[in-house]
Parts: sequence; structure tokens; C-alpha cells
Amino acid sequence: MAQIDAFFKLMNTQGASDLHMVAGQQPVLRVHGDMERVKYAVMENNELKAMLYEIVPEERVKHFEETGDVDFAYEIPGLARYRGNLFNQRNGIGAVFREIPSDILTIKQLGLPSVISRLSTLPKGLVLVTGPTGSGKSTTLAAIIDEVNKNRKDHILTIEDPIEFVHRSQNCVVNQREVGVHTRTFAAALRGALREDPDVILVGEMRDLETIALAMEAAMTGHLVFATLHTLNASKTVDRVIEIFPASQQAQVRSTLADALKAVVSQTLFKRVDIKGRVAALEILICTPAVRNLIRDAKTYQIPSTMQTGKKYGMQTLDDAIMEILQKGMISPDDAYTNSIDKSKFLPFLRKAPTDFTDV
Repeated sequence: MAQIDAFFKLMNTQGASDLHMVAGQQPVLRVHGDMERVKYAVMENNELKAMLYEIVPEERVKHFEETGDVDFAYEIPGLARYRGNLFNQRNGIGAVFREIPSDILTIKQLGLPSVISRLSTLPKGLVLVTGPTGSGKSTTLAAIIDEVNKNRKDHILTIEDPIEFVHRSQNCVVNQREVGVHTRTFAAALRGALREDPDVILVGEMRDLETIALAMEAAMTGHLVFATLHTLNASKTVDRVIEIFPASQQAQVRSTLADALKAVVSQTLFKRVDIKGRVAALEILICTPAVRNLIRDAKTYQIPSTMQTGKKYGMQTLDDAIMEILQKGMISPDDAYTNSIDKSKFLPFLRKAPTDFTDV
């Protein structure tokens, strides 16, 4: 057993999502969104480095020493998997670990809207799951892929950095590839994917123009592609995809994206006030013919109003999702106000003036 495993077991017992280990400080857990120090001695750089190097694959150590940061995965059988990031900082080495549960929760267990389950039945196209870091994108995608795995007879190919949730072949054949271990880049893996007979492709993150272009190409050539982006809402997601391309290509990209895009799910995670835990508010855009026309005509600013009138298709705005969980007493009015788009809707719920003076 590695020395660091004791911290992972503590993390699991405390229900923490993240473990921070930094030279010159005590270990810190993030429990339900709050940082809590572990009662342990301040870690010296050499002591921590030895502890971390015990679990980091040799080729990843070499990469870290050459570049100063690296991602990797670590698993404790019977407990959980961990996505780790090593980095150098002022006092020496540092690391952050995110716990990835061994069991994949279903869409129903996560309390997600029923339309999310329907995304797993799409024959082809591009589905984007977006949100800030730590908003539960990977958990939602894992639930959708698990639904595909149980109910279809297809080939699922995932490209991740690192592999997070492990999917074992059920009705589908599942192959999981890790960037830096099984392939050099997301783009290289996507180019190869088109020759590997996949039906469903999961792209862990669309980081650059080439990866986005290849993902759209795969969606246009008969594959169902799921991918993530770090954007805050549906209309901003569409804009982000288009704006990463040179201006001379954007008209063509709008047309391609309008044809390829099937749905955008934007998540924001909230700390619950009724019980321990967290809850997600989802903005959902379904690409109906009306939405496709808005994308083609560069009128993405009209997407929020289209979502308001498209509730029968399963669409919902982020503000409506936040209002629903606020009225159920799950989250605080302050959190609802801070994360909303139209803040005026949430002002009546506040007991005192907003804390962010830039919103006034």
C-alpha cells in the first residue's frame, strides 16, 4: 500500500471531492465545496515528492520534470479512482486529486432531467456538456455513456486526459484511450478514431481548433460525439466554438455547427443547504430547426428566448433551473443570485444587499 493511500481513504470517509497536497502546508480536503485542513504536519518538499512519486507512472514523472506539471490517474481497487495533477509552486511540489467514484451513478440517481437520458439514443451528431471546472461534467457524461453501454449494441471510444470513469463493456464494446499514454494528443486520437469503426465517441475536452474541427467532422460523418467545454451557458458555448476559428472560416463553421450540433448541457454545481452534498442546475439547449437557423444567421443572442419557448422539447434556461432548486429549499438565495444570469429575478430572495459590488 502506498503511503498516500491513507489520505485517499480519509478523503473517501469524509465525502471530500478533492485533496490538495502542497509543500510547505498541511494537506487540505474540499468537502461539499469548503476547504478543510487535515490535522497533519506541514509537509516538506522532499517528503511530499517521495510520497507522490510512489504512485505516479515513471513516464509521467519524466514529463513532469521536463514541463513542471502533468495529469495522471491513480486507482485504489475497491475504493475509487483519482484524477491527479502535479505542479511546481513557490515552496516546491504540489498536487491536487479529484475522486472519481468506482460506481457510475445513473441519470435517475443523479436527479437529471429525463431529456438527458434521450441524448443517449441519438444516432449521430455533437452533444456538448459544459460548465466551469468542478461542475460535474464528467459525472453527467459518464451517466450518459453508461446508458449507451447498457441499451445499445455499438462501439464506444473514449479519449480522455486522464481516463476518469472506467466503463466495462456491457451491450457495447468499449475502448478507452488516455492522452499521453495511448495517444499523443486529442486531435491525433480523433484522426485515428475515424478508422477505428466507432459509433459513439467521447472527447474528454475540446481544447483547440484542430480538436473542435475533428469532433465536428466526426459528428457530420455519422458518429455520435460527446465532448466538454469550459463555458458558462449554451449561447456562449456556440459562440466559443465559432470564435476559435479564423474570421474567414466562421461563416462556414456556423453552417457546419448548425447541422452537427444536437444539444448543449451547461452545468453549475451548488452547495446544498438542506442536507450535506451538492446539486446541479442544468441549462439545456436542444437544437431544433429554429435554433439551427439562429446559429446559421449569427443570432445566438436570441437562443435564451428560444429556450424559454422550447420547454416542450426539454429545454430550460439556467435561471429557471436555479429558481426551481431554490424554491425547493435546496440552495441558498446568495448562491442562486451569484450564479444566475438575470440577477433581478433573485433579488427578492436576498435578505441583504448583494456581496459582489460589481453587480450593483
